[in-house]
Amino acid sequence: MPIITFHKGGQVYSDEVKENTNLVVRAGIKQFPYPHLRYECGMGKCSKCACRVLAGAEHLPPPNWKEKKQLGDRLDAGWRLACQLWVQQDVELAQDDALPA
Repeated sequence: MPIITFHKGGQVYSDEVKENTNLVVRAGIKQFPYPHLRYECGMGKCSKCACRVLAGAEHLPPPNWKEKKQLGDRLDAGWRLACQLWVQQDVELAQDDALPA
């Protein structure tokens, strides 16, 4: 099962999740990475769940049209929308205070 390592506010959180997990869905039902993950709509419209991928990007699917629309050039800097990711393997994410402009 994949290990998710999540950085936020100078802290590091880590836990195992089932394969094919969406972290926003898990947070919505009060499972890891709740309460650390910032999110809102879960539909790729608001970008509140934007995270930088620190490790494991090669195991994630390519960005979809929602991520391309919301993140644009920030995709090249490693940003992804957690609500659009279904995690299959270990990944390390960081959620900074705000998505850069």
